[in-house]
Amino acid sequence: MTTKCHTEYLWFNTKKLHEFVNITDEVERIVEKSKVADGMALVSAMHITSAVYVNDAESGLIDDIEEWLNEIAPMNKDYRHHRTGETNGYAHLWNLTLGHQVIVPITNAKLDLGPWEQVYYAEFDGQRKKRVIVKVMGI
Repeated sequence: MTTKCHTEYLWFNTKKLHEFVNITDEVERIVEKSKVADGMALVSAMHITSAVYVNDAESGLIDDIEEWLNEIAPMNKDYRHHRTGETNGYAHLWNLTLGHQVIVPITNAKLDLGPWEQVYYAEFDGQRKKRVIVKVMGI
């Protein structure tokens, strides 16, 4: 058995400030290209104002997540971070809440997700170019 490692980047430039993008199919494509049959895929946002998470692909839930994040760290609050000239303090906190990466198991050359699980890229300070790294490792 030979250990394999394969890396690709997904690039985003969202149309809106906040967007939740289902990237499951793209991650599956990268896993297939890697030829890894058993292992894991690390999916990580490479920006501190975005997140990667696994959950249900249901629009009401996505709206609930954004509303919940805004309750925890309101967009209109005067954060100390804003004293540097920035206006996205909340986006940094939203990243800490959802997390910037997930590890998804690979079994039989496929993502081994639960029946409703999907991989999402969540953008909290969009309308500019950002990327996600997908690193597939295994045998």
